[in-house]
Amino acid sequence: MNKLILEPLYLSLYLAFISSFILIILCMPIAWWLAKTKKILFKKFIETVIALPLVLPPTILGFYILIILNQNTIIGKFWFNLFGSDIIFSMSGLIIGSIIYSLPFATQPLQLSFEKITKKTIEQAQILQKSNLFIIIKIILPLIKNGIIKSFVLSFAHTLGEFGVVLMIGGNIPGKTQVLSIAIYEKIEQLDYYSTHILSLITLLISFVILIILFNINEEYET
Repeated sequence: MNKLILEPLYLSLYLAFISSFILIILCMPIAWWLAKTKKILFKKFIETVIALPLVLPPTILGFYILIILNQNTIIGKFWFNLFGSDIIFSMSGLIIGSIIYSLPFATQPLQLSFEKITKKTIEQAQILQKSNLFIIIKIILPLIKNGIIKSFVLSFAHTLGEFGVVLMIGGNIPGKTQVLSIAIYEKIEQLDYYSTHILSLITLLISFVILIILFNINEEYET
């Protein structure tokens, strides 16, 4: 495999892994709150906001992220002053866009896992005078292990298949923002069907492995 194939593969895997890892950390407290809150109306509002990427066209989502992150905004200016470069058309911009785009895929499996943890389970640990850290590490995390894995895998798969959002935010810069989906699109435009086949086959194989993992996780949920 030449550089034109390896670079998009590496960038896609890097983007998917970093975005999914950050999503797990960010979505843990959000999912816990959604699973345990009694504020139904506010909960429905937050769930709706989180679920928007499921129905919103990726190009529209990418457009508004582009508007929010450009150098003329407070966020864009802050980023430029801090790092000396624009956040858009960079890997950092792609990661932010991917986090927003894959937010529901990371949050919902975690929320479902947290909902299965009863109040009685937590109270029993508190009666034994266990610390909050002990409860989180020894009780909560093992109980939601499958939810964490499913959240990561879904986020990874969703990020790997991105097109509209990454095109709007990152453009098509070889070696910098040209991920697999963008590279495939470019090769088709160039009528380079050989490279298109190779890139598509790689994406297909990764997607196949991801589906196998998801099916195995679902079986564990049912048993």
